[in-house]
Parts: sequence; C-alpha cells; structure tokens
Amino acid sequence: MKAELLLRQRHQTADNAFVELRVWRVPHPVCGSEHEYKYALAYVVKGICVLRYDNEAGKGDHKHVGPIETGYRFTTPAQLLADFWRDVDQWRPE
Repeated sequence: MKAELLLRQRHQTADNAFVELRVWRVPHPVCGSEHEYKYALAYVVKGICVLRYDNEAGKGDHKHVGPIETGYRFTTPAQLLADFWRDVDQWRPE
C-alpha cells in the first residue's frame, strides 16, 4: 500500500496569511510516531510559518509555535485538526 492522501487544503485566512493542511494515511508509522498518519499543518503569516504541526521522520509528533518546538500527543486526525485550528485562532489577531 502506498501513502493515501486524505486531506490537502489551503485556506486564505487574511490578505497576508494562510493555512495549509496535508494529511496522509501511510502503510507503516513514520519513524517516531505510533499511528498510520503522516501530517503537516502550517499557519503562515507575512511569509513566515508561525505555527506548524507535523510528524517529521525521526522526530515523531510535535508542533512549532513561533520558535518553540514541543511534543504533541496525537490521538485522531479529527482531534489533530481541532487542536491546530484552536492554536491558529489563538495566534490570529482579533
């Protein structure tokens, strides 16, 4: 089985900001993760990625908020998206 693209979307959230969402189902967990998903979710403002969730091979599930990288506890794709959008909403100006 090859990787199956489940989600690929780009949302313009402001004139100078967008969100890009990519989620795949993979045949084997990515090194460092224990589930069947590979993902990269990003919030970009003025050309700078200010928020990113991903499970880069070898690093496992984590997120970047500004310059800070912390672990992320993946449970389901739906919860991943909910957590990411919650963080986007907290980052965006009112």
